[in-house]
Amino acid sequence: MKFLFDLFPVILFFGVFKWAEGHPQAAQEMVMHYLGGAMSSGAVTAAQAPILLSTAVAIVASLGQIAWLLFRRRKVDAMLWVSLAIIVVFGGATIYFRDDTFIKWKPTILYWCFGIALLVSQLLLKKNLIRVMMEKQVSLPEHVWPRLNLAWIAFFASMGLLNLYVAFNYPLDTWVNFKMFGSMGLMFVFIIGQSLFLSKYMKDAE
Repeated sequence: MKFLFDLFPVILFFGVFKWAEGHPQAAQEMVMHYLGGAMSSGAVTAAQAPILLSTAVAIVASLGQIAWLLFRRRKVDAMLWVSLAIIVVFGGATIYFRDDTFIKWKPTILYWCFGIALLVSQLLLKKNLIRVMMEKQVSLPEHVWPRLNLAWIAFFASMGLLNLYVAFNYPLDTWVNFKMFGSMGLMFVFIIGQSLFLSKYMKDAE
């Protein structure tokens, strides 16, 4: 359930983009009506409307996530705060300048922020964040934890680069599909591969 909650803005972004892509005139009217005051001068074309509308919905959904957790007096994970800050800045720039370049960079910045956090914590703070998150569920030999941390750093760095490659070498709708299905699929593959690798080291947590 938490997994779906975390993906809520991404799912809405994808759904709204696909709807707007199939109804460009209606999407254009909605963008001009609801977002006209948030954009720099100039008309919005029907081709621009899907990405602008879906970006605005993703921003609202991200704000809604945080508001819901605060309303329920639940802890807001640092990942959600970081994701909110990035979507507001890069999504806001996309809407204001009517330029999808900014929102295309958003996943890469998020991946790289996670990777940098893992790297800095390991090198400067001598704290393995992957171990902090996982050691209550699984017991591993000491030498495995740094390797696992490094694997996640490499994964986030690679995903950031792959997102840029797809974003700037393929049509916009291909990137949107990749953002929804490709990134999620690669994450599942990585986690499965990680589980297979760790299986020979795993012990029942005591």
